[in-house]
Amino acid sequence: MRVTVSRKAHFNAAHRLFRKEWTDAKNLEVFGKCSNPNYHGHNYELIVSVTGEIDSDTGFVIDLKTLKNIIKREIEDPFDHKNLNIEVLEFKNLNPTTENIAVVIYNKIKPQLKSSLELEVTLYETARNFVTYSGD
Repeated sequence: MRVTVSRKAHFNAAHRLFRKEWTDAKNLEVFGKCSNPNYHGHNYELIVSVTGEIDSDTGFVIDLKTLKNIIKREIEDPFDHKNLNIEVLEFKNLNPTTENIAVVIYNKIKPQLKSSLELEVTLYETARNFVTYSGD
């Protein structure tokens, strides 16, 4: 029997959407106010969902305490209250769009899980704007 369990987390971070090779006018045209040279911030909400077989010994797909610790170590500690463009290595040369942040989060969490487990990451940038990524 396959079951999906989820853990919700959050982090607050600043970023700027822009391409270095573009002019300020082109960045403004494409990314709007999100290209503000002084950055802007979001209160990101994260849902990490893990799907797998229920372990007959524990009754868990994954111990949620273990998942909580992975999220804290891999995502909350390095991302929370940071400027993603400047302070998070993965975004030194990657535009920190919600799509790219979700993929980075997936790539940081997936290696921490048993290979038999499936992972899906949903990242809310705002209450109405969110991205879901499952490694496809």
